[in-house]
Amino acid sequence: MNQAFVSWSGGKDCCQAAYKAAGERYELKYLLNMINPEVERSFSHGISTRWIKMQSEALGIPIIQQHTDGKNYETQFIAALKKMRAEGITHGVFGDIDFQPHREWIENVCRPAGIEYLLPLWQGDQKQIALDFINQGFETVIIATQADKLGPEFLGRIFDKAFLSEIVAMGNISPCGEAGEYHTMVVNGPLFKQKIVIDESVKIKRDNHWFLDIKSCRLTDKKNS
Repeated sequence: MNQAFVSWSGGKDCCQAAYKAAGERYELKYLLNMINPEVERSFSHGISTRWIKMQSEALGIPIIQQHTDGKNYETQFIAALKKMRAEGITHGVFGDIDFQPHREWIENVCRPAGIEYLLPLWQGDQKQIALDFINQGFETVIIATQADKLGPEFLGRIFDKAFLSEIVAMGNISPCGEAGEYHTMVVNGPLFKQKIVIDESVKIKRDNHWFLDIKSCRLTDKKNS
C-alpha cells in the first residue's frame, strides 16, 4: 500500500480528498499544515494550531505543522515534503478542485521532493462534491466568510444541504467556496475516531472577512456524543 500525506487546512475539501484517497487504499501517514508561528494559526484558514492538532488527534493521523513567514512558504513546504519522502512517503493528497494555478504550484513543489501528487476532487462538479461530502456523514462548521458575500450570521453553521441550497440560490458563490467565499473546519465524519465539540466561540471581523474565533473545544466519544 502506498503511503501518503495530506495537505491539511482543516477544511472540508482536504478532508474529502483524504477520504477518497484512503478508499483507494492509500495509507494516510501524516497531515501537513503550514502555520504562522507569530499568531499560532494555520496559513490557509486562520484556524488556531490547537484545533488543528485536535483534528489530528480525532483522526488518529500524526500532524506536521511547518512554520513559515509566508515569504518562504514554498521553500518550507518543499523541505517538509523531502523529509517525508525520506521516511518512505510517496504520494501527497491535495483538495484542490478547479483552480489551475494551484495545480501548477502543487506540481512545482512535489517534483523536487520526488512526491507524486493526488487530486481526488479535481474537475469534479462542485455541487455534487459538496452533496457527496454531506451524504458521506461528515460534519463541518463554517468558520470564515468574505464579508461582502456572506455575513456573520453564517458563522458557526453546519455545512449541510440547507446551507448548500442557500448559497447556490445566491448565484455569486461557488458551492465549495473555491474562490474563498467561505472556509470550514471539519469536526466529525467517517475518517474520525472522535468528534470535536466547539464549546465557546466569538465572531470577529478582520479586513473584509468574518471569522469564528474558537475559544474552546473538546473531544468526545462518537458513540456518546
